[in-house]
Amino acid sequence: QVQLVESGGGLVQAGGSLRLSCARSGRTFITYIMGWFRQAPGKEREFVAAITRNGGNTFYADSVKGRFTISRDNAKNMVYLQMNSLEPEDTAEYYCSADPSGPAVFSDAYNYWGQGTHVTVSS
Repeated sequence: QVQLVESGGGLVQAGGSLRLSCARSGRTFITYIMGWFRQAPGKEREFVAAITRNGGNTFYADSVKGRFTISRDNAKNMVYLQMNSLEPEDTAEYYCSADPSGPAVFSDAYNYWGQGTHVTVSS
């Protein structure tokens, strides 16, 4: 089994930055496509970013493009989400995900999920 544990969430003012981390354990001999999703209260879970196995390609939702950066360190089994120029609309629970069986932008495609870390951006 694969376990994912997110950290780094918190309260930040608009315009500020946070760096989320996702630590992966289990089946570490396999490198997965990794993603970040978020879910705001009363809303559906939405795609934020994804990164290919070797980190050579990254994908972003239009709403975060140019502000967020996904990266990974396979030697440490870590994935990161650097979030800059944060806006109140970025307030949500952020989830790390791994091993999509389909298109990486769809949450239903992922086989593994973390428990989430909360981000609150105050105006």
